[in-house]
Amino acid sequence: MKSVTEYGGSYHVQLTPFEKGFHLRLKELWQYRDLVRLMTGKTFAVTYQQTFLGPLWILLNPVISSLIYMFLFGYVAQVGTAGIPRILFYFVSSAAWGVFSASLSANANTFIANAHLFGKVYFPRLVVPVSNMLVSIIKFCIQLIIIAGLMVVYVLSGEIHPMWLYYPLLPLLIIQLAVLGMSVGILIASVTVKYRDLLSVVGVGVNLWMYATPVVYPISEMPHGVIRTIIMINPVTEIMELLRLILLGEGEVNPVFCVLSACATVLLFMISAAVFNRVERTFADTV
Repeated sequence: MKSVTEYGGSYHVQLTPFEKGFHLRLKELWQYRDLVRLMTGKTFAVTYQQTFLGPLWILLNPVISSLIYMFLFGYVAQVGTAGIPRILFYFVSSAAWGVFSASLSANANTFIANAHLFGKVYFPRLVVPVSNMLVSIIKFCIQLIIIAGLMVVYVLSGEIHPMWLYYPLLPLLIIQLAVLGMSVGILIASVTVKYRDLLSVVGVGVNLWMYATPVVYPISEMPHGVIRTIIMINPVTEIMELLRLILLGEGEVNPVFCVLSACATVLLFMISAAVFNRVERTFADTV
C-alpha cells in the first residue's frame, strides 16, 4: 500500500503491505502500464537471445508439433478432424493451445525466477505475470501469418467455410485463453513459494491437460458418457471448439459450457490475483 505525506513542502512516500483481505490491486497495475509494456518487450527479446533461428522458432514450434500430430493421431491412430484438413486443424489447435500453455508455464515460476528483482525494487508484482501473458498473445499473433496463408488456400478450394461474422470474437477468446493460463500459473507460483516440488510436475500436468482438451481431436470424436462430460467441463474445451468453429467453420459448441468457461476464467483470475498479492507480502521470507 502506498501513502504520501507532506513534510514542509516535500513529499515522503511510504510503502507498506496491504492489510489482510481480498485485494486485486488492478488500479495500481494500470498505473504501471508503461512498465508492463517495457517488461513485455524485454521478456520477448530475452526469450530468443543466443538462438540461431531467433523468433523463427515462434513459427517452427507449431509447425513441428502439427506434423507430429498429423503422423501420430491422423495417420497412425486415424483420429478424425471433423472434416477439417489435417494440417490446418492441427496447426490452429497447436497455436491456440500454445497461448494457454505458454502463459501457464511462464508464470508457474514467477516468485522464484524473479526473487532478485522483487527483493530490490517496488512495483506491482502482477506486472510480471501480465507481461508473460502478453508475450504468449504476441506469439500467437505472429503464428496467424501461417494460419492466414493456409486458410486462403483451403477457403479458395472450398474445403473450409469460416464464420466471418463472428471474427470480432477471436481477440476475446485468445485473451480468455491467456488469462486462464496466467491464472493457473500464478496460483501454482503462489504454492511453490513454500512447496517447490510442484514445479517438477508442471510440465507433466500441462501435457495431461492437453489430452483432456480437444487439441489433437475434436470433441465430436468423443463418445457420449462420463469422459466426454469431464472434457466438456474443462474451461479450455469450449474456447478451443469455438475458435475452430469461427476460424474453420467446424466445431461443437455448447452455450451453457461457454458461459461456465467464461465464469471460471473470471473467478480463477480474481482468486489467483488475490492469492498472489497475499503471498507477495511474505514471499521474501520463504524464497
